[in-house]
Amino acid sequence: MDRTTSGWINGLLGVLIFSGSLPATRLAMGGFDPLYLTAARAAIAGGLALLMLAALRQPRPALSDIVPLLVVAGGVVLGFPLLSAMALRHIDTAHSIMFTGLLPLATAIFAVLRGGERPAPAFWLFAALGSAAVTGFALRDGAGTASMGDALMLAAILVCGLGYAEGAVLARRLGGWQVICWALVLALPAMIGLMTALPAPRWTQVPSAAWAGLAYVALFSMLIGFVFWYRGLALGGIASVGQLQLLQPLCGLALAAILIDEPIGGSIVAITIVVAICVAAARHFAKRRPALCPARSS
Repeated sequence: MDRTTSGWINGLLGVLIFSGSLPATRLAMGGFDPLYLTAARAAIAGGLALLMLAALRQPRPALSDIVPLLVVAGGVVLGFPLLSAMALRHIDTAHSIMFTGLLPLATAIFAVLRGGERPAPAFWLFAALGSAAVTGFALRDGAGTASMGDALMLAAILVCGLGYAEGAVLARRLGGWQVICWALVLALPAMIGLMTALPAPRWTQVPSAAWAGLAYVALFSMLIGFVFWYRGLALGGIASVGQLQLLQPLCGLALAAILIDEPIGGSIVAITIVVAICVAAARHFAKRRPALCPARSS
C-alpha cells in the first residue's frame, strides 16, 4: 500500500472516530461536570500516551517544538473538549454537530496564517458563504439571537482548527501519533491538578451511560482518533486528507440519532450539506505549500 492510500485510510478512520465525540460527550455529561469531564478524559489519555512514548522509547521533542505542542494541547486537549461540553448545556447534540462542518475551513484558515499561503480570492468567497450559512442557521434557530451554545461551539471550532493546523505541521517532523501523545503528556500535570482541585462526582450515582461516554472520549476521541488522524495527515497530505472532515457532521448526526435518540430536523441536514459544499470549494481554491520534510515513520 502506498503512502497516499495509507494516509486516506488512516484519515477516514480518524474522522469516523471523531464523529462520535459529541454524542459521547453528551452521554458523559449525564454524570460529570464539563470541566471535570475535560480534565478526566485528558488525564486518562495522557497517562496512556506517557506509557506509549516510554514503551516505544520515543526521543523527546526539541525545545523549539514545545510551544507548538502546547498550542496543540490548548486547542484539542483542553479547548475543544471543554468548550463543546459547555455548549452542550445550551444546545442539543445535533445542533452542535452542525458546527463541525466548519472544521476544515478553520483548519485551512490557520494553515494560511501559519504557513504564509496565498489562497485564490474564490477561497474567501466560499469561506464567507459557509460562515454566513452557519450564522444564519444559528440566528433562525435561536429566534433571531445566537445562543451561548452557538458562541461556545464557534470558539471550540476555532481553537480546534488551530490545534489541527499546528499539529499537522508538527507531524511532518515528529510523526503522526507522537504529536498528540506529547501534547497530552505536556498537559497531564495540569489535568491531574485540575481533577484534584475540582469536587469529585458521586461515583455510585454516575450512570453506566456516562461511564461509557467518558471511556469513549478519553480513549478514542482524545487519543486513538488522533493517532489515525495525524498519521493520515502526515502520510497523505493536509490538503487531501483534511477534506475527509467534511464527512464528520453527517456521521455525527447519524450517531446522535442512533445512540441518544435525538431528532434530526431536515433544516439541520440541509445546512450541514450547504456548509460541506462551501468548505469543499474553499479548500479546493486554497493553495497549499508542500511538506518541508518527510514525516517520521509512525
